[in-house]
Amino acid sequence: MTISLITVTYNSGNTLFSTLQSVFSQTHLDIEYIIVDGVSKDHTIDVLKEYEPKFNGRLRWISEPDKGLYDAMNKGIRMATGDVVGILNSDDFFTGKDVLAQVARAFETDDRLAAVYGDVHFVHPDKLDKCIRYYSSKVFKRKLMRFGFMPAHPSFYLRRKYFGKFGCYKTDYRIAADFEFLLRVIYKGNISIKYLPIDMVTMRTGGVSTSGVVSHKWIMKEHLRAFRENGIYTNVFLLGIRYIYKVGELLLHKSISIPQTIPFIEGIANQISNLDSAIRATL
Repeated sequence: MTISLITVTYNSGNTLFSTLQSVFSQTHLDIEYIIVDGVSKDHTIDVLKEYEPKFNGRLRWISEPDKGLYDAMNKGIRMATGDVVGILNSDDFFTGKDVLAQVARAFETDDRLAAVYGDVHFVHPDKLDKCIRYYSSKVFKRKLMRFGFMPAHPSFYLRRKYFGKFGCYKTDYRIAADFEFLLRVIYKGNISIKYLPIDMVTMRTGGVSTSGVVSHKWIMKEHLRAFRENGIYTNVFLLGIRYIYKVGELLLHKSISIPQTIPFIEGIANQISNLDSAIRATL
């Protein structure tokens, strides 16, 4: 099974090395690695040229102007020829060497499966070995998307044929095109999904979705737009519940271990799920 992995770069020279090395180290070798660069002005291209020969033809890259992150992702998707497509950001890297092997195994054992997803964790850019937040997708349920929940996007792998059915990322979203895409595919499209209980990706903090109050205002605005465009009812109150969950998640991570955190968080998610059922009954 060929996995098409897409990385978008722009002035990513300082972090791209660890991204490329983590892909190169994967035990699953049937990889088509596509790099879409937005005409970087730093040493990104030098890093690409250094690593390209090591992949023995499995790495392809382009460098040309684009209309932003999601436009570049769509370029990569259109270039892809593999059975399954995933996205790995240029400042992230795989947590282990067998991540793609486990992704491939899941798809190979179930022909009906459309997508898989797993866990990720966040680190400070200067302390890559210390987890500061663990994002477990184990608690994710399809109906929780009405509260703004989503599986960790960097851990999401989808059979390529579904991009033809549902389309790609909407390029006129500033920050939440990934949520809109998953809402369209998972919730509205009702595809077959499976959680993989593995820590798939290590993410550096400081990205567009983790950059403070301003970004969260944009996320709220674009989440509401995503629901409206997909004909799904929600409101600011329902979407705000997710932030209560996130605060609890962060506080728990600081005080207890990850294995202890997940059951507690699952309990909160179940209560939110029950709330969703109660709200639906009144509509």
